[in-house]
Amino acid sequence: MTPLFKDRICAVVAAPTAREMQAQLRRALKLTRTVELRLDWLRSDLERFSIAAWLREQQLKATLIATCRRAEAGGRFPGRGRKAIVMELAFLASLAKFGCKWCDLEGETLKAPPWLIRGVFGKWPATAKSRPHIILSWHVFQGTPLGLQRLIAVSKALAHAGKIATQCNSYRDALRVLTLCKGRHDVIAVPMGEIGLPARVLALAHGSALAYAAVGEKTAPGQLTLDEMKNLYRADRLGRHTKVYGVIGNPVSHSLSPLLHNTGFIARKLNAVYLPFLVKDLRDFLGAIKPLNIAGFSVTLPWKERILRHLDDCDPLAAKIGAVNTVVVRHKGKLYGCNTDYVGVLRALERRVRLRGSRVLLYGAGGVARAVAFALAQGGAIVCVCSRRSEQARQLARAVGGEAVERRRLGREFFDAIVNCTPVGMHPHPGRSPLRADELNCRLVFDTVYRPMRTRLLQLAERRGIETVSGMEMFIAQGVAQWEIWTESRAPEAKMRKAVLGALRKEPM
Repeated sequence: MTPLFKDRICAVVAAPTAREMQAQLRRALKLTRTVELRLDWLRSDLERFSIAAWLREQQLKATLIATCRRAEAGGRFPGRGRKAIVMELAFLASLAKFGCKWCDLEGETLKAPPWLIRGVFGKWPATAKSRPHIILSWHVFQGTPLGLQRLIAVSKALAHAGKIATQCNSYRDALRVLTLCKGRHDVIAVPMGEIGLPARVLALAHGSALAYAAVGEKTAPGQLTLDEMKNLYRADRLGRHTKVYGVIGNPVSHSLSPLLHNTGFIARKLNAVYLPFLVKDLRDFLGAIKPLNIAGFSVTLPWKERILRHLDDCDPLAAKIGAVNTVVVRHKGKLYGCNTDYVGVLRALERRVRLRGSRVLLYGAGGVARAVAFALAQGGAIVCVCSRRSEQARQLARAVGGEAVERRRLGREFFDAIVNCTPVGMHPHPGRSPLRADELNCRLVFDTVYRPMRTRLLQLAERRGIETVSGMEMFIAQGVAQWEIWTESRAPEAKMRKAVLGALRKEPM
């Protein structure tokens, strides 16, 4: 089937003024030749007339889609009722006359009298020879309802293409939206929301006519930037045989794992992509493994321990630790778990601290702490564990032959190193520290949180003249180990490290 659009990543240009919209359009055309102009984002009718006049002079060699979405369909075009529809159609028609080959009409527009639509666009329903081409859009922001095939049938009868955009509250929802594209070339599938984000990237691989990405401000939940869609995830180069990897967690939007792993895939020219999967229901995600061709995934909070009960096999060390951060999807969908946090800890610490005989305090007793504890014990360190959950701290200490330490003792005791194994200090609370300055009685502080690179905890340690180690060291080491397990090849570690460090250094400390 011949695709409707040569460039299937559609840049969304949305700005309050015609001048800003022009600047965004120029930026967009450096990466794609398909661009949607969101007229409803312009702050006045004068700005809408201005962009139409500018387009008339430009005669751009690009496929432009004019959209003027009203408030009830998630847009910003003012007014309600017939008058608003008349104005919407008038602006769309003016841009169609001056350079927009396509117009996007929302499904609610069908409530207008047929003669009104015909008066603007000519013959309706649309025919192959009519101009402009019509996309008939349906937006549902509350969830993903049943009956989506019926909406596609309506679009097929009335327009050149149908667009379904729904809020995906589960991966089951996202898969239902992607299924709409199967065997079609005239359906645009847009899974919305953070859970829908991976399916949004994979939509083109599943047959969607377009995938949307923002140039400026994002116009829909879960929308990615044009640079992310084009250069990080390479959505227009993915296909049915692309191996999909990702990180599962809650939260997960802060993760730099997609940057780390995709940099490696790009450097080695592998047909693979790594995506962030927000997982609220583990079984829901596991049900998407086969349909999305997932070949492996990283595991972060809160699933590192709970994933164990869903594995078919597990590395003995990971089983002993009781936490898994890496899963390989083997033949017939069998899940194999292992733990590379262990590797990350040793690489981050052993060059700075002589582990054998050192007394190291872990603050926290969850999945990360278990990997750290076993790594340190294996290296010969004396492991001490402190946690708000005292019983969990005692259990972990017993498992590695260490000692549980109550927090009230921290101000009086000295350690060779202190390791933060909690998420305190990371997104969405980067200004917090799990420990006070007067509790940092040690030679070295290691924070497993890597974003921000200089956490509040590390700042407190530095002020006391204590050596610090960023969680970035552990993050890169464990990620490189994952990459090599999945691909069974040597990772381009230098390039992966450079990409992550570059991103972290751009962030405020």
